[in-house]
Amino acid sequence: MGGRARSATSGGFPYAYETVKLLLVIPTRKDDVVDVIHGVPVADPYRWLENDSPEVRAWDEAQTAATRAVLDRLPLREALRVRAQALLSIGYVGALVSRRTSDGARRYFHTRREGAQEQAVLVVRDGLGGIDRVLVDPAPLSPDGTTAIDWWSVSPDGARVAWGLSEAGSEESTLRVRDVATGEDLPDRIPHTRHASVAWVSRDTFYYTRYPTPGSVPPGDEKYFSRVFRHTLGADPADDELVFGEGLDKVDVPGVLASPGGRWLVVRVHKGWQKSELWARDLAAEGSAWRPVVRGVDALFEAIPLDDVLYVLTNDGAPRYRLFSVDWDRHARDAWREVLSESEDVLADVVAVGGAERVLVASYLREATTRIERFTPAGRSLGPVPLPVVGSGALGGAHDAVEAFVDLTSFATPWQVLRVDLATGATDVWDRVGAGSTVPAVRVSILHATSRDGTRVPMFVVEREGSPRDGDRPTVLYGYGGFNIVQSPAFSARALMTVERGGVWAVGLLRGGGELGEEWHRAGMLERKQNVFDDLYACAETLVRERVTSPARLAIAGGSNGGLLTATAVTQRPELFRAALSLVPLADMLRYHRYRIGALWTAEYGDPDDATAFAWLHAYSPYHRVRDGVTYPSVLFTTAESDSRVDPMHARKMAARLQAAQAAPDRPILLRVESRAGHGAGKPVAKLVDELADEMAFLFHELGAT
Repeated sequence: MGGRARSATSGGFPYAYETVKLLLVIPTRKDDVVDVIHGVPVADPYRWLENDSPEVRAWDEAQTAATRAVLDRLPLREALRVRAQALLSIGYVGALVSRRTSDGARRYFHTRREGAQEQAVLVVRDGLGGIDRVLVDPAPLSPDGTTAIDWWSVSPDGARVAWGLSEAGSEESTLRVRDVATGEDLPDRIPHTRHASVAWVSRDTFYYTRYPTPGSVPPGDEKYFSRVFRHTLGADPADDELVFGEGLDKVDVPGVLASPGGRWLVVRVHKGWQKSELWARDLAAEGSAWRPVVRGVDALFEAIPLDDVLYVLTNDGAPRYRLFSVDWDRHARDAWREVLSESEDVLADVVAVGGAERVLVASYLREATTRIERFTPAGRSLGPVPLPVVGSGALGGAHDAVEAFVDLTSFATPWQVLRVDLATGATDVWDRVGAGSTVPAVRVSILHATSRDGTRVPMFVVEREGSPRDGDRPTVLYGYGGFNIVQSPAFSARALMTVERGGVWAVGLLRGGGELGEEWHRAGMLERKQNVFDDLYACAETLVRERVTSPARLAIAGGSNGGLLTATAVTQRPELFRAALSLVPLADMLRYHRYRIGALWTAEYGDPDDATAFAWLHAYSPYHRVRDGVTYPSVLFTTAESDSRVDPMHARKMAARLQAAQAAPDRPILLRVESRAGHGAGKPVAKLVDELADEMAFLFHELGAT
């Protein structure tokens, strides 16, 4: 490995030689570990990096030193840090929840973050003309800004808010209850309420989900066995009644909803990402039992419970979803009445508002962009809700309110909340962030790639107005492709920083996501996961063919399941990309189910303990597909110490394996380990700024952006 590293002007990485040399001086130990799984020998030389041991911590520190030796010397890093700070300071504002108070007034709740705030705060506004006041601010709770609000739920009269608090990105929430009038928390504390679902049935009583107390289940199972309990304020949570969940599989996840008057309770049981069940109970009937609304059907069902009717949004028999109304006393499927039929667009959400003059406000996805339409309870259209930008919007609204709200954003439009007039469909801005901020004028277009099997794959392309298609633009292709998650246009510091440097940001709407309905999702899961990777390659090849960029100036990026995507792409098509960001990734697909909440994902990926699923997982598992002596793209892997979803072992093992295999000394394989942070939720702005500066400086240097 002699000679001099190539200069930055030739597309090389001038500090890579120093980094690789450092990693060779402190080599990563390889053990002779070989498992025989379903008759197949599987080598795992870096198994020891799964441990939480002094040796692994020392290895993390050595990797961090090597990574910092590269990133801290990149010429663009400081300028990018300053720009990231400015863009992230624009902040965001969340969709509204409104409640009618006991005196008949209306109270509005939403989250927002702006300016120097490290974390979002929960604010409340009394009346349309009121002024926001901060109800929950996590800032005083940690000096480094790593304490965050995980979730919140408002009582029917708007007098109290249940909310979850966690530290360092752990998402291990403790449920608290805040009095809205005084701003003080009540004495109630309920631990083990990670991702809690809460349904208030009165101002003093709610149903909620929580996880087992450590020691009450086998070690490692504390992140499973979520169940529904009933709590009355002032009572000891240890005495809370278990009301639903006995007999459920440990990976089933119940969520709880209540009708506005508190009579009807509904539990939706999440059984993977393609199947759910609905159960209902009449709380007004003493001793009433749970009755199944739907079970044993291979489809998704979402409940919208009102006092007089239950609306059900489902993809059963309609991959792009439809809406039914169900009588509380007649749950049989043949008694359901279809209100909104399946259309060419994906029916994403519905809110029922308007009080006695009920209006159904529905949001649809058309190639991942939002359109909104109003309907009568019988399903007759009342007309569209025109939106000021082409982007993505989340609905909000109360059953007894004469208004609805849309939380709207796009690639270059900061978050804003629009108030919708139900009669006319007209909107006005309720709240927004980013006043006075400067963002570049961008052009957003859609290209269509043709995947390996002939499937047409949409892709957003974000660039400056007037940018030439000369085949030489530094370009970042982002993807996810999994878990029915939609990649909608949203305000993005990464995208804008790329465009401002003369580059192009592209987002592939890959199979496995929910952009085009349930068929699109299922076409990218289980044994069909390779379709997702092929879709990414088709998008990359289209960007080259359409003269947006070239392989020498093309990078890929993705996080979590998207980190798996990029890690797989690096091993399957290394010649197609110059660099990759693999953020909090999965990489060892034969052991993922043993760590953190990985067992929840077997419905999406398959269970490696099953011989059939093992075969397709082993075929693409990135850690097992690395080959020695190959010229791989430069890769920056990231992970976080407190990640409660994807174990850091994935990024460690994948980085170690690629470092040993990389044939090109000017293409580094780097690992960035974040302390006091998790999978991404609750990360303070200060950490996000440094993270973005590192990621984008790395990519821009590799792609020759200035």
